[in-house]
Amino acid sequence: MLELSLWPAEPGEVRDTTVCELIRHAARTVPDRIALIDCVPDPAARRQWTYASFRAESERAARALLGRYQRGDRIAIWAPNSAEWIILQQAIALAGMVMVAANPAYRWREMEFVLRQSGSVALFCVDEYRGFDMRAMLEGVRADLPELRDVHSFADWDDFLASADPATPLPPVSPHDTIQVQFTSGTTGFPKGAVLHHMGLVNEATFVAERAGFKDGDVYINAMPMYHIGGGAVTSFGAWAKRGTFVILPGFDPGHLLEALETHRGTHTLVVPTMLIAMLDHPDVVTRDLSSLRTILSGAASVPASLVRRTIATLDCQFSILFGQTETHGVISQTRVTDSPEDQAETVGQPLPQLDVKIVDPETGEPAPIDVPGEICVRGYQNMRGYYDLPAETAEVIDADGWLHMGDLGSMDARGYLRVTGRVKDMIVRGGMNLYPAEIEAVLLDHPAIETAAVIGVPDERWGEQVGAVLRIRDGHERPTVAELTAFLRAQLAPHKTPVYWSFVEEFPMTPTGKIQKFVLRDRVASGDLTFDEVRVSAPADA
Repeated sequence: MLELSLWPAEPGEVRDTTVCELIRHAARTVPDRIALIDCVPDPAARRQWTYASFRAESERAARALLGRYQRGDRIAIWAPNSAEWIILQQAIALAGMVMVAANPAYRWREMEFVLRQSGSVALFCVDEYRGFDMRAMLEGVRADLPELRDVHSFADWDDFLASADPATPLPPVSPHDTIQVQFTSGTTGFPKGAVLHHMGLVNEATFVAERAGFKDGDVYINAMPMYHIGGGAVTSFGAWAKRGTFVILPGFDPGHLLEALETHRGTHTLVVPTMLIAMLDHPDVVTRDLSSLRTILSGAASVPASLVRRTIATLDCQFSILFGQTETHGVISQTRVTDSPEDQAETVGQPLPQLDVKIVDPETGEPAPIDVPGEICVRGYQNMRGYYDLPAETAEVIDADGWLHMGDLGSMDARGYLRVTGRVKDMIVRGGMNLYPAEIEAVLLDHPAIETAAVIGVPDERWGEQVGAVLRIRDGHERPTVAELTAFLRAQLAPHKTPVYWSFVEEFPMTPTGKIQKFVLRDRVASGDLTFDEVRVSAPADA
């Protein structure tokens, strides 16, 4: 039992290996087991690779890369999910190069930034995505990117593979080598490229899989985007660490995901809360045979307790909540499938093995008392090397003692279980009192009519900040009155935590992985683009 919010690293084997060795080991030991399924919507068009053929094609692609580029070069991928995306990811690692993943929804300004910042020498992309001509856009920015030598189309993938020289040797790859530059999703605006290494991604993904009950040969169904750490490492590397099957969907469609779980006997899937709600609301959820499904993993955004309970009741499965960020190779804490319903619903579990985690007072930097909120910090093998080519920004996040300051607010109980209460920049200071948006949002999301809630600070001359709530009402429900919502909150929270400002919207500014961009909401309030439907002035007794 802890006396301060300081969790010392618990024992656990940190594997001194690479993702390349994961595939080679599986290809040696279970060569005929299915490693990868390209789960396109048409079942007749689906393709699959055994571990032997997956290794062979990945090594062939690596040799094609080495015929053009050098070890350590940055290779960018700008495309939606596909089997070729995954094979190329493996090939880049096998060639000792560094992958740079980009969201296929990016447009010219975003792509120019990512390619320039990362110094990418080559880009693989699809010709068009959702009606947008990606190749034409690239031709318009290439003149401003002197380091970008080549643009390859996935439409020419077979020709690219055919260019490989079988005699080209593959270089040795170390667990400490950089495997990718992963750009942050932009919840605070300016994205930065986190430099990640093999050992961090392999071990983090393995620990997550084990805590989620993923066994040798199990099946991960994945609709998360591969350019995100969740799809591009947590799920895929976890599956291969356990010699399992990774089923990749081109994107998220709730009906398609439910069909894939049934057809391919999926045991695990990772979905963010918005995806999970769409699955549970889909009519096929009661007609599909989902008996193979053992564990739903969720994270990347706040997971309401009500959603956890609804998922377990509807799907008759286990639940595991993940918490972390790109800068920590994905996940730092996770609930166990054996945790109590209360811990599953109200915490993000205990830290993964071999990590020091502490909660610090944001002003003093000292460990906080048990159950007292502060900033979450982590130290260990999972920390990124830094932000690519941004030493000053790296120093702001990783201190001299090796602690990475996550920017997340949370608390730790005596058992080491973490609760996340918001972001440091999102914390609302009202009359000198710190208020944590996640606490207020969790109660709002328990209301049956509310689908999405974002609580932000609104500048106020008297109080410094007041609480504002931006809500989206669930389809099929009437909008409750502000008076009703106020009464609902005050039955569960102190009066000063009740929002004064209320706005109802049809959609939120979101990152590609379902996180609400609160900085955009605050900017819209400041500019007058977002107005409030109702303002309820707090009575003096609310202070």
